[in-house]
Amino acid sequence: MGLDYSVYDIIGSVGVLLIVGAYFLLMIRRIASTDLGYSLLNATGAALIIFSLSHDFNFAAFLIELFWLIISIVGLAMAIRNRRQTDRSGM
Repeated sequence: MGLDYSVYDIIGSVGVLLIVGAYFLLMIRRIASTDLGYSLLNATGAALIIFSLSHDFNFAAFLIELFWLIISIVGLAMAIRNRRQTDRSGM
């Protein structure tokens, strides 16, 4: 029994690694949930998984990744806003 991976499988797997890696970094306190990088890793991972679903669609998987992407975009916006406020107050 051979494994037959498509480009979509590889892209989706990279997305999974980004999300799980971000969570691991959060758990070992190498990154904070409010950091720009945390939300960026999650948003990128979710986007890659959504892209992979275009090849073999699964509604439930799409739905959770869509929510993950939206929440991550909110986190990105908040991190950018906080960074700008910090830069302004530090000047």
